[in-house]
Amino acid sequence: MKRSASIFVAILLSSVLFSCSPSEKKKEAVSEEKEVQVPEERNQSFAAFIPSIVKIETFDGGRILESETAFFVGEQEVVCRLSVLDNATNARITPYDEDKAYAISGYLAVDRINNLALLKVEEIRRKPIPLYSGIAPNTAKSIYLTRPQSNTLPLHTGKVLDFSTISGVRLYRVDNQFRSTIYGTPVFVSNHQCIGLGFAEVVSYENQNMVIPSTYITALLEKKADDPKKLENLQTTTSTAMSEANRKIRGLRIETDLGNIDIRLFDETPQYRDNFIRLVRENYYDSLLIHRVIKGFGIQSGAADTRYAGPDDVVGWKGPGYTLPAHVVPKFFHKRGMIGSPRKPDRGNSKRRSDGSQFYIVTGRVYSDRELDEIEQETGHQFTAEQRREYKIRGGAPHIDGTYTIFGEVTSGLDVADRIVQVETDSDFRPLKDIRVKKITILE
Repeated sequence: MKRSASIFVAILLSSVLFSCSPSEKKKEAVSEEKEVQVPEERNQSFAAFIPSIVKIETFDGGRILESETAFFVGEQEVVCRLSVLDNATNARITPYDEDKAYAISGYLAVDRINNLALLKVEEIRRKPIPLYSGIAPNTAKSIYLTRPQSNTLPLHTGKVLDFSTISGVRLYRVDNQFRSTIYGTPVFVSNHQCIGLGFAEVVSYENQNMVIPSTYITALLEKKADDPKKLENLQTTTSTAMSEANRKIRGLRIETDLGNIDIRLFDETPQYRDNFIRLVRENYYDSLLIHRVIKGFGIQSGAADTRYAGPDDVVGWKGPGYTLPAHVVPKFFHKRGMIGSPRKPDRGNSKRRSDGSQFYIVTGRVYSDRELDEIEQETGHQFTAEQRREYKIRGGAPHIDGTYTIFGEVTSGLDVADRIVQVETDSDFRPLKDIRVKKITILE
């Protein structure tokens, strides 16, 4: 390849190895919410839900962090927004029908993409709120409750505006108005079934009131653990004991639509190893797209906005809500089969922090000495004799050495990645026919 072609490839990669913000259409949301004071004796069906709705408070030690709303979806299982648990070491709930607080035992399952957590409480039992099994139609009446006042039950009514992809996930938009203290409240339709969990967020400079669908809560219940895990395990830092346990894991298996790829993670980059394993244990990668495929370079997956992506959606810009500090280990280089972490460009990311969940697998191509000389001149990165031999015989992606974190390698199944990298793509390098990571499993 000539010098100009080498430069073109480098520019091309710089536009696809980064998370970038998509342009989103601004939608009008006209508030039509009404508060209706309903005597409890005249509406026992809604009043019956009050004992199952709770205030949740989270703490870092003895310091209070957040206070929102949550609700029972099993006799001893409460669903809430995962974000309310950020940095929390413990939490408690207080049911709407009493003043006593009860400790949360731990979490049973999380859905980081949809911002959901399923918690266990062992001191009390409550009747679970019934979950809507399908997708509520547009214009359906949407209703949420607040604490009873004297002998009346406040019902806040609105309607479902649509069910669409917002910030990379499928959500209801409603014209109810959710205040921060009631984020996490169950939202009902007129048949007294819960269509999901309500919250508000600014999207495209406009406050949107949204509902996380009940179908995702049902999926969370189906994958719950038998025993609760400590809330500290949800933090992006990993305990010494857990990190040591992760060192003993011999590998992981990425199951794709085109076959399996076995990998191992490097102990030299422990934060990346522990983060990847934590996300695997949370089932974070299940059903995500391999959303970028670049001939001569490799394949990329792990973007949170790809699980529900339609054919025309802009994808690859959303992570798990955090980034990781760069950790470039000099002995690792981008030979075939290496696994690295994409990131935003240096402009606005001077510390070269990596995306928290995305990863790429290098399939690469063979380079000549002349091309390697040109890359050294362009990047200032010098190749060792061993690296030159590898790039000239087996190939790789030398133009990004020294600037991206490498944290693992393929141990078998690189031929699967080679097949994937040959598929037809659109102008954004997304395969025309979806290819998914079915799941990633730990090989003990």
